[in-house]
Amino acid sequence: MEHHLTKLSREDLDLISDLVLASGSLKDLAQVYNVSYPTIRLRLDKTIERLRQIREDKVPDKLTLLLSDLVERGELTASSARAIRELSRESELQKRKEISHDA
Repeated sequence: MEHHLTKLSREDLDLISDLVLASGSLKDLAQVYNVSYPTIRLRLDKTIERLRQIREDKVPDKLTLLLSDLVERGELTASSARAIRELSRESELQKRKEISHDA
């Protein structure tokens, strides 16, 4: 049976490997990545969430993954990502209502 870790992206696996090599120190890991502690903490939290979803056999939707990556790279603010996600959910709910109404 395939291990859960093998289902993570190369980027997530590299982060986990680097964390182990930094003896679990996020401060040291932040220095390796040349980012602030809060940035590395956020990145690790996202990796943990992706691993948790894999272990629970949940497949994260592509829009959520894209928005998360854009926020992580600083190309989108967190509040903008939430607004886009909410708009997408509302649109999906509206489509479902229309389909059920037509049936």
